[in-house]
Parts: sequence; structure tokens; C-alpha cells
Amino acid sequence: MAEHISILVDHRERCSGIPAMLRARDVQVSEEQLPVGDYIISDRVAVERKRATDFLDSLVGQRLFDQVSRLADAYPRPIMVIEGDGLFSRNIHERAIYGALSSIVVDYGFSVFTAADVADTTRLLYSIAYREQIKTGTSVALRGNKPSQSLEEQQRYVVEGLPFVSAVSSRKLLDYFGSVRRVINATCEELQEIEGIGTKKAREIRRIIMSKWPGEQDSH
Repeated sequence: MAEHISILVDHRERCSGIPAMLRARDVQVSEEQLPVGDYIISDRVAVERKRATDFLDSLVGQRLFDQVSRLADAYPRPIMVIEGDGLFSRNIHERAIYGALSSIVVDYGFSVFTAADVADTTRLLYSIAYREQIKTGTSVALRGNKPSQSLEEQQRYVVEGLPFVSAVSSRKLLDYFGSVRRVINATCEELQEIEGIGTKKAREIRRIIMSKWPGEQDSH
């Protein structure tokens, strides 16, 4: 059944060797620049992969929770994989590390896994994708695939192109407003009626919709 598994992979993960290992397992791998996460398993499951040292760098550099928050906003079942040794190798108090891990799980709803190496991560990704796509039957988010000819899927594809809008959020928006036109014309206040869309996200969506196309200026 492996030929039916597909995973979207951030192009920066190519050098890890994991995409090649997934392809060796007959997984259909599509590489692109993902707005959040490193591996998109379905429209509800996305994975952030961090080597142990990367996790510490992100924690110290105060980037960690921005990444965590954006992934949790985009996908209802986010996963973090911490790969390799060294999580407690630096002069960082273990309380801070455990506190960060606890917050990721409790406050943001992540599942956190550890993996020994890239081969271990590959096996984990394959297992999750098999469970999600073959056993459960969910699909990969449409933003990563060429849209089908179905009207519903094309409508979702258009709405998913808006900032901070995941496959899940696009359904919520279309269910609430009833059409792509009404989503596009919605005010900031109306957008905030959708669970997961706060003031900042609503304003950014409106900014993208209302901003003038810069190419028009170049043509004059």
C-alpha cells in the first residue's frame, strides 16, 4: 500500500537525506518551500523536525515558540521530532529545557517524539503517514498538490493561499461564509469569528487581499 502514501517536505530538508530514504520506501515525496513545518503528513498532521542542538539554538534564540505557535495554528495535530543526542549537553538548566518541552505539549497540543538519527526519523514519519493516510484515510493538505477539478477542492485551494490559512482553516472559513467571494470580502472583525483567527492573523489576511499589486507600478 506504500504507493498511496505521499508526504510534502520542506526543500531545506533535502540535505538531511530523509526525503531520499522516504522515496526508497516508495513514498511519493514532493519538495517545496513550506510556510510552516518540515513534513506535512495530512491536512491535520504536520511535523517539525529538530536535531537536539537545533532545538537548543531555537530555544536560546527565542525562535522556538514562534515556530511552535505557527504550526499549532495551522494543523490540529502538530508533531515535533527531536533527533539525536545533546539535548542536555550545554550550559542550559534542565529546568528550562523541560519547561519548554512541557509548554510545547501542554500549551500547544504537540506530540513530541525522540529519534536516534535520520533513519529513525524516516521510520517514524513513514509509520505516521501510513497510519494517517492508509488506516485513517485523510489527505495531504491541498496547498502542496495540484488542485483537482472538483469545485469544492478548487475553492479550498484558493482560500488556503491566504496567509495563516491551513487546510482545516479553509474549511472553517468556507463553511462560515459560504463562498470564496464572501471570504475575500470579509472584514477583520468577521474573520475573527473563525476559531484560530485572531486580530493579528485577520489583519494580515486583509493586508494581503487589499494591497496593491506592485507590478502595476512597474508597468507605468
